[in-house]
Amino acid sequence: MGKIVAIAFAGLLIAIGAVWTLQGLGYLKGSSMTGQTLWATVGPIVAAFGVALVIVAIRGPKKR
Repeated sequence: MGKIVAIAFAGLLIAIGAVWTLQGLGYLKGSSMTGQTLWATVGPIVAAFGVALVIVAIRGPKKR
């Protein structure tokens, strides 16, 4: 169950990161975030955390 939750949360992080990036770059209009360099920088970082979480969730805990 925890693996599914982690992957779902990672997918949410990736989606949010993508939206923030697109808003920061000015491709998605209608927000105060549109065209702001901060969000063009923060978005890929959040998406990268999501990708890292997917990798960790799929690998699972290390066996001793």
